[in-house]
Amino acid sequence: MAHVSDLISTDIEKYLKQHENKSLLRFITCGSVDDGKSTVIGRLLYESKMLFEDQLAAMENDSKKWGTQGGDLDFALLVDGLAAEREQGITIDVAYRFFSTDRRKFIVADTPGHEQYTRNMITGASTADVAVILIDARKGVLTQTRRHSYLVSLIGIRKVVLAINKMDLVDFSEDVFRRIDEEYREFAKQIGLTDITSIPLSGLKGDNMTERSLHTTWYHGPTLMGFLETCEIDETRLQQQPFRMPVQWVNRPNLDFRGFCGFIASGVVKPGDRVRAQPSGRESKVARIVSLDGDLPQAVAGQSVTLTLEDEIDISRGDVISIAESPAEVADQFEATVVWMTEEPLLPGRPYLLKIGTQLVSATITEPKYKVNVNTMEHLAAKQLEMNEIGVVNLALDRPIAFDPYTENRDTGGFILINRMTNNTVGAGMMHFALRRSHNIHMQPVDVDKAARATAKGQRPAVLWFTGLSGAGKSTIANIVEKKLFAMGRHTYLLDGDNIRHGLNKDLGFTEADRVENIRRVAEVSKLMVDAGLIVMTAFISPFRSERAMARSLMSEGEFIEVYVDTPLNVAEDRDVKGLYKKARRGEIANFTGISSPYEAPELPEIRVNTTNCTPEEAADKVIARIRQLGLID
Repeated sequence: MAHVSDLISTDIEKYLKQHENKSLLRFITCGSVDDGKSTVIGRLLYESKMLFEDQLAAMENDSKKWGTQGGDLDFALLVDGLAAEREQGITIDVAYRFFSTDRRKFIVADTPGHEQYTRNMITGASTADVAVILIDARKGVLTQTRRHSYLVSLIGIRKVVLAINKMDLVDFSEDVFRRIDEEYREFAKQIGLTDITSIPLSGLKGDNMTERSLHTTWYHGPTLMGFLETCEIDETRLQQQPFRMPVQWVNRPNLDFRGFCGFIASGVVKPGDRVRAQPSGRESKVARIVSLDGDLPQAVAGQSVTLTLEDEIDISRGDVISIAESPAEVADQFEATVVWMTEEPLLPGRPYLLKIGTQLVSATITEPKYKVNVNTMEHLAAKQLEMNEIGVVNLALDRPIAFDPYTENRDTGGFILINRMTNNTVGAGMMHFALRRSHNIHMQPVDVDKAARATAKGQRPAVLWFTGLSGAGKSTIANIVEKKLFAMGRHTYLLDGDNIRHGLNKDLGFTEADRVENIRRVAEVSKLMVDAGLIVMTAFISPFRSERAMARSLMSEGEFIEVYVDTPLNVAEDRDVKGLYKKARRGEIANFTGISSPYEAPELPEIRVNTTNCTPEEAADKVIARIRQLGLID
């Protein structure tokens, strides 16, 4: 590797110390396909002399094999690591590269230009301080330029370099540069981007990359490297914001020490500062700031430390320690922007896990208020979000959390959504504000509670959740079970799928989104009936595990009993009492479970009955016997 500093060979320890104290800038490159993003990054790596000799040799060989420059060095190959990228000459995944100069360290993310890789671009932008948006001087401002600029503004990047590239192909025309600069700035105002630095470049030839080009004597601004080395970064801005530290771990090695460990998201903290634990709201003062290097007189954004407090207050992982005079907000319902990142669509009412900072909570999403056409900025009506779509939604959480609007603090305002069943990340989001009703709606205490109602009825309340294919026998078996329980003097109620759709859920169809909402409503009604002290039977296909898990989560331990009526598809189809399978096979019924829509069988149901080897009466007896074993009835 070529020397960045002579100290590498003469005083390596001094060089490493200098390197350690350099600031770190994270930036992304984005723009339309073939604007030269990878070439610009490759050139920066080359010019910063951070390439090993074997990397240079590999680039020379790859340039001959894959290059697009007629055998000359193709700098894009330093970044486009996937075989598919090299074959097509485009960027597909996000490629991260580290390099440094005498003045600063850098991590650059080369993000894809294609519309179908929006989620990749969002991932690369999520931690960036600066966006370098490339424009082909021959093509000007394109749809993808606008698209990526909107995403940059959405993700909260404030500094933009408008890199007007391939100026060598337009004879370094000042008129072309000025026209593109003016057009872009006019658009940027509409989306709130104001801190823009425009630079005429030739990434391939090196013009205005690290040194001023003799071909652009009319340009008096910085070179690209000069801008990146000197621009202000978020660390400085974050230190000026109110103190926030999400708690990652409560450290209690012995009775004499209790510390709260975390990464400081913003602000400065000193011993003696009054802080507030959120969401509880309890306050205390900082006693010590403990680090590996001993106690510190202060700690700032970007540091990982352990705080001890003067008072013993209850703080857990996921809580946020804020400066008392300017604390974070606390709420359990929000408006937020969501970027959907998986092929399975976002379905309103389906429960997801939401991770914000170190906190993990359960979340449901209402029907999107609208989705954004990021090509035109138009707001469109939407019932769900598909992969790579962006929408504004209302979120409801199962408990209050501490947060800041994303525009004020990325760390305490940004979140991800996780599929509860697969643990895959399915979405990323940005908090806007708390919904006003979050502060005004509280659980009203009542004197007659579930325990009192159950005692008066002389029974233990629960829900028997019958699930299985259409024609499996759910309604028939549930009806017999209710008759047997009623004959025993139990207080019961049967919620049947068809009956509910004549009233409470008559407004719902059979799309996947409507099915999710159907089960959500039934689960909430079941919860109320269990609270009333009843033994509730539900007979619904409820094809998705996630919705059955949501229903279970609403109940207390032991109150949700899943009854899987296990009937093979061919048997259920042979019965076809209602003729639904025949219609589904003819294509007359869309989204029919087992035919054109999946059924996710329970993995560990409390009760399983196989209707191929027993009658409905016998199946009902098995259910009664099992709930007796579970202690639900005597």
